[in-house]
Amino acid sequence: MENKEKKLGLGALILMIFTSVYGFNNIPRSFYLMGYAAIPWFILAGITFFVPYAFMVAEYGSAFKNETGGIYSWMEKSVGPKYAFVATFMWYTSYVLWMVNICSGIWVPVSNALFGSDTSATWKLFGMDLLSGPRLLGILGIIFMIFITMVGSKGLNNIQKVTNVGGIAVIVINIIVLVGGFLMIIMNHGHFEEPFHGVSSLTTSLNPAYAGNAVMILSFLVYALFAYGGLEAVGGLVDKTENPKKTFPKGVMIAAIVVVIGYSVLILLVGSFTDYKEVMGTNGVHLGNVSYVIMGNFGKMVGVTFGASAATATAMGHTFARIYGVIMLLSLLGAFFTLSYSPLKQIIDGTPAKLWPGKMGVTRDYDGMPVNAMKVQCIVVCVMIFGVSFGGDAMAKFFVILTDMVNVGMTIPYIFIAAAFPAFKKLSGLDRPFVMFKSHGATMFWAVLVSAVLIFANVFAIIQPAIEGDLMTTIWTMAGPLIFSAAALLMYGRYERKVKNHEIEEPVKNDKVA
Repeated sequence: MENKEKKLGLGALILMIFTSVYGFNNIPRSFYLMGYAAIPWFILAGITFFVPYAFMVAEYGSAFKNETGGIYSWMEKSVGPKYAFVATFMWYTSYVLWMVNICSGIWVPVSNALFGSDTSATWKLFGMDLLSGPRLLGILGIIFMIFITMVGSKGLNNIQKVTNVGGIAVIVINIIVLVGGFLMIIMNHGHFEEPFHGVSSLTTSLNPAYAGNAVMILSFLVYALFAYGGLEAVGGLVDKTENPKKTFPKGVMIAAIVVVIGYSVLILLVGSFTDYKEVMGTNGVHLGNVSYVIMGNFGKMVGVTFGASAATATAMGHTFARIYGVIMLLSLLGAFFTLSYSPLKQIIDGTPAKLWPGKMGVTRDYDGMPVNAMKVQCIVVCVMIFGVSFGGDAMAKFFVILTDMVNVGMTIPYIFIAAAFPAFKKLSGLDRPFVMFKSHGATMFWAVLVSAVLIFANVFAIIQPAIEGDLMTTIWTMAGPLIFSAAALLMYGRYERKVKNHEIEEPVKNDKVA
């Protein structure tokens, strides 16, 4: 008797989309940057980007369900290999820089888990100043990257175990804040620590840097767009869904509403227990640690609300900071394990093996893991961590610039995907089990709108530092995509020359397996 694959029902589909897109860390960061005024931007980004882009990805994924190269295959089949490689290479390099960032930043949740606050800047090894602060965190980051690569290269089973725990942990923290926030509102008879004044609160930022600054406010759209990242995973769910023509569009719409409401309600709840000036105005609060500060304050305010003594409330604050540190550590571990191989595997699976130097394009036969490329990736990340950690202030500043390059680089491939969508719709001979955009007019309207929103957000993200007087960051942020594009074009040009000179043959389907 033939075993049939179990299909996703409406509820399971919504949950899959929700967990792929929703990120709790976006909530405290958004409240820090904009306060309640972040909510309209999440709604705007949901309508103009999340929903139409999700349907585009769904059409791509259903039509190319047998392709293993993900977004590379979509663009390669629709426009061409060079276009696809440049876009996907930029997308991949942004994750390399993300890994450099996380390897150093992951010690903040470790410190919160151990001590209830971030003390990582004061850590020393053997009492030596040479092995303290950023240098020690750099050494620990290199060890961490090597460990991740060793474990991840052994196969997907090890990775899936960690990601499952991380996913459950993130759901738990959302439930804690949701239930705790509503309970505190009830116990305080509707009182909000940060008063909510309706429309004026939704249109005026609590952050002095954003108040009245149109460019800063518009640049926040990038944060809202980042909050909806991860939609590429949706493309592979169409053929796994029961009655996809009816269930999938309904699932995407419901999931979009749930995600938008989830972000909006939790940002509102943060204000119910957080006095912005008192908590956010403290020295040392920044984007890197604001989540832990807010969760520590959440624990403290739970104690105050339920009548605990000042000492007990403070202790509860440290406890919640520890709990959140453990949860974020598990979440980051899950994300890191996945991202240490997934973007690399996607770009290698889609491209000819000979495009890559040496044996980087060869994958392991029994599970398709790009082990050789993962080792090279590990070396590159470790070298960059070492440079940032031991390079002094100049290197530290350069890494801040690299981080801004990541933020822009991660969304630019979405522009390429949306721009390629009309060409994809014109392809003939494709089995299209799911079609959302049925007319040429609808296809063009939504492709242009999504691309325009992404371009608009990135332009403001690039020019905002220059307007604030930091011209160097703007120049490098703008140069980032150009550098990544140039690197991709050089690699692809080298491959084209070798094919033209008959140094290598045209790729075949099974040229990647060792």
